[in-house]
Amino acid sequence: QMDLVESGGGLVQPGGSLRLSCTTSFYNLFTHYDMGWYRQPPGKQRELVAGIVKSPTDTTQYAAFVKGRFVVSRDNDGKTLYLEMNSLKPEDTAVYYCNTNPSVWTWGQGTQVTVSS
Repeated sequence: QMDLVESGGGLVQPGGSLRLSCTTSFYNLFTHYDMGWYRQPPGKQRELVAGIVKSPTDTTQYAAFVKGRFVVSRDNDGKTLYLEMNSLKPEDTAVYYCNTNPSVWTWGQGTQVTVSS
């Protein structure tokens, strides 16, 4: 079981930005697996938001509804995954999680992002 800890969420106004982090204690873990950021809006299913392919490919992919606004990246030590979120909209309100892509590990607690004026 991988210890995934998401952080960085909060309340932000529409148009604002947040940077989410996902950390693990396992060195280089995120460089060995295709990773993804997911979200679960209130009352809806969990959905894939962004993905990054394992090293050395490092290709990124984004859901249409965040493309051009969100950027996924990771640290060189493979212990931290990031999601830079810009131009946030109320419909981005959700609990955000990281996991492999496709998801196979136990989900962490996630981090709540609320976009509201």
